[in-house]
Amino acid sequence: MTHTSDAFAALTTEAHRPELADVDQRPTLDIARLMNAGDAAVPAAVTAQLPAIAAAIDAIAARMTRGGRLVYAGAGTAGRLGVLDASECPPTFGTAPGQVVGLIAGGPSALVASAEGAEDSPALAAADLDRIGLTPDDTVVGIAASGRTPYAVGAVRHARALGALTVGLSCNPGSALAAAAEHGIEVVTGPEFLTGSTRLKAGTAQKLVLNMISTITMIRLGKTYGNLMVDVRASNEKLRARARRIVAQATGAPDDAIEAALTATDGEVKNATLMLLADVDAPTAARLLAEADGRLRDALAAAAPQ
Repeated sequence: MTHTSDAFAALTTEAHRPELADVDQRPTLDIARLMNAGDAAVPAAVTAQLPAIAAAIDAIAARMTRGGRLVYAGAGTAGRLGVLDASECPPTFGTAPGQVVGLIAGGPSALVASAEGAEDSPALAAADLDRIGLTPDDTVVGIAASGRTPYAVGAVRHARALGALTVGLSCNPGSALAAAAEHGIEVVTGPEFLTGSTRLKAGTAQKLVLNMISTITMIRLGKTYGNLMVDVRASNEKLRARARRIVAQATGAPDDAIEAALTATDGEVKNATLMLLADVDAPTAARLLAEADGRLRDALAAAAPQ
């Protein structure tokens, strides 16, 4: 019988780096250089998984086009990273409330206080997914550096049983999480600078992959125009200034025309951009975008003289 401690000892993310045994006695600059050198290897580990990442993104986008949600599920650092990525989608891409969801073992309080015991319960993951009414159009991305966290694996298994799309993101090869999911992404980052502290390289790798998953999925859904965030939600002065810059970059229109368009569209960057590029009024821009499922390029094509 294999004990849990033995199983963890076999994980690359838990391995010890004996050459760092005296790191606490080294100068601070040397320690910083050592950490930085280790971190520099993370993008290459992500590169090795790009085909798997791209395949997962295309599958996610297909589900979300049908109205499905993107749901992240993890514990500890992995869960916090999922919640972070989900929380940044509404202001960046104008996603509807609940369209991108972050679930963390132990609930919202686990974001600021450790609830590590909650990660051992696959039943808790199933209950969290049932609470949000998971459907076959949804996608669940289980996140766990070890690839064996019961909460993350349980979330993926439960979601798959319900017919949802499943993705498993881990930092160890041959993981239970990848095996449980339709799309396995295993970014192997190796031993950590501090033994077992997977908030370091593994956390960085997970953040990079989640950036790709949310950003490229939103590109596929028409939430951008080129590399411009035309669905940005101007909820504060910084974002209002950004909205003006985006419309200017997209249209080349003078400042007074941009202000007039943003005023007419109640600050909606995509609508204002369509008004200026297609020379239509605000109601027409809104109608064209609705008919094009929010895709600015398709709306522009529909507005073009035949």
